[in-house]
This record gives sequence, structure tokens and C-alpha cells, in this order.
Amino acid sequence: MPRVAEVAGAGLGGLAVATALATRGWRVRVHERAPELRMFGAGIWLWENGLRSLRLIGAEEQAIRNAKRIKEWAVVDQRGNDLFRRSFTDDDKMVLPVRADLYQALIDAARTAGVEIVTDSPVATAEPDGVLVLADGSRLPADLVVAADGAHSRIRESLLLTDKISYLREGYIRLLVPKSPGDEESVITEAWHGSRRFLYCPSSDEEHYVAFSCLVDDRRGRTVPVDKDSWRETFPTFTGVIDRIGDDGRWDRGMTVTCRAWSEGKVVLVGDAAHAQAPNLAQGANMTFTNAVSLAAAVSSSQDVPSALRTWEARERSLTDHVQRWSHGYGWMVSMWPENMADSRTKFLQFVTGIPWVDRQLNRAARHIPVGDQP
Repeated sequence: MPRVAEVAGAGLGGLAVATALATRGWRVRVHERAPELRMFGAGIWLWENGLRSLRLIGAEEQAIRNAKRIKEWAVVDQRGNDLFRRSFTDDDKMVLPVRADLYQALIDAARTAGVEIVTDSPVATAEPDGVLVLADGSRLPADLVVAADGAHSRIRESLLLTDKISYLREGYIRLLVPKSPGDEESVITEAWHGSRRFLYCPSSDEEHYVAFSCLVDDRRGRTVPVDKDSWRETFPTFTGVIDRIGDDGRWDRGMTVTCRAWSEGKVVLVGDAAHAQAPNLAQGANMTFTNAVSLAAAVSSSQDVPSALRTWEARERSLTDHVQRWSHGYGWMVSMWPENMADSRTKFLQFVTGIPWVDRQLNRAARHIPVGDQP
């Protein structure tokens, strides 16, 4: 008989781990509290490690079908001076699809693999011996329970697995704008000015993904709908893009989740429930996909699920923790550096990003080969 997995949460992480398990012979059911499957968000950066992981679960081709292939990531200061540039090659890719396209690809891959997706099925808690408890009191025994219920995970809290939740001093507004003739189509541009950032990200033939980042006490910066006058004053070079912004979008405050452990008995945390992080390196979803395929491999090769989960965490967590730390440091470089010392920040970044060791640390996750993708 196939082993059974119950998954709480039908977001990117829940669907990815469900599909990875199903392709290895598990009988998997995913519970989504909302009455329908939906995805809020704009675009998403898919680094090489994320693309490799999506390929392993059969979702890559559909996810990036309409996406732009990125040739370069350019970070500039308020005067247009390069802080650093990062190029991409065929062996080290970056693709930027619309988030809804990625989500639909994961839904389709999950259903193709035989995953059952149940909507309007809120979860209350989970028990370490392998029981998912629904809000209506139903108890669902399983060989593995996966908590993919987000940064504010009820399952993580019920099992006392949280070590620390840190709310950052910065936040983000992310949305899509319609494409216009003459737009750059293969270079991501990230502009810094004081404690503000603006990102322009080519995404598809119809839309581009843009993001605004500022401190939580920047009232005009965090206003939704976007205060276009304020942001045009800060980044006049991007006036043509800012003018196209509509009234959608939302303000999200950055946060980091760390856990004392990623599992308890037969219950395991994935995605933001385990390692929510600021999106500064755009590796949150990619690390989720990487960890999802390695998790499925770990529990599928052992009959002792609790032991397999501990071994899996010991192998994978150091990289995830590394990405969290560097993402936090990247954000600090923007938001906390004194504004009257912007020139020194430019010189400092130009210097340190030319050091090979720094390049290896920034790109360590992107160049990681997921379990199952080794030659």
C-alpha cells in the first residue's frame, strides 16, 4: 500500500512538496482553507536551483512558457552608478514568470501526479504521531503530515517549533504593470536611493513586475495605491514605468521566521512556515522548491519518517539559514545605511561585490544542485 501524506496549505510550497511525494508513489491530499485556489502576487524570480527543482516535479516547462529569460541583474545608485551586476548563462539561469503562471503550473503538475486538492478545508493543528486535525474536528492519520501553512503557521505554533519571528524595518509593494514599446526585456534593474528601492523586472510579453521597498515609517512610500508623485521624485528615471501603475498591490512588511526544529515526529514544516525571509535575494520560493524535492527523497528512502526528517534537516538547513542571513544583510545595506553617507555605500558595494568570496556567498543557493538532480 502507498504511504499517505496530508498537506496543510495549497500555496507554492504545499503543492511542490505534494507533487514531489506523489511522483515517488505517495498518496497525497492537500488541504486549502480558501474556497478556491488563488494566488496573490506579481512576478517571481526563478533562479537555477528553483528551475532544477521544478523540472524534477514536472512543472518547469509550463511555469516559464511565457516568461522572460533574464540576461543580467543590474543594481545602481541614485546617480545611475553601478553597485554591482550579475550575468546569467545557460548553466546558471534566471527566468521571471508571472506568479499566477507558476502557480497554475504547480496545480497542474500536482493533479497530473495524482494529488488530491481539497478546498474550503481549514486546518486546526497536527499531532506528532502523524495526525492532521481539521477545523471541523476531523482527524486524518498519515505517515507524514506537512505544514505548508505560511509564516504564521498554526501547526508550527501548536507544536512549539518556533524559535523567533522577526519583523523587519522594511516592507514591499509588488505589482504588475502593462508592457510598453521600447521597454527593456532582459535586464532586471534595481535602483537604490537612500532607504528606498525600486525594481523593474521584465516578466512576460504583456506585463512587467515592479516592486517598491522602503522603511515602515516611510508613510508616503508604503501608501497603497502607490503614491506615484513621491516615487517619481525618488526615481525620475523610471517615471514612464511608474506612470503605468494601477490601484492594485498591497504593502507587506518583511519578516523572518526561524525554528528550533523543522519537524516534530511525523510532522514537518516547509516553505514560509519553516524559513520565511525577506525577499531581498529572491530565494524564498526557490529554497522552498529545493527543500521540497529533497524532503520527498529523504522520507521515500526510509521507513523511519521521524529519523529521515531529522537527517534531511541536518543536510539542508545550513544553506537555508545562510540565505536568510544574507538576505537580511542585503536589506540592512539599503534600509539602515545612513542616507548622508550614500556615496560611501556605493564605493563599499562596488568594492565588496568584486571579491570572489562575496560572489560565492551571494550565489551559493542559486548554484546549489537539488537532491535528485545530480548526474
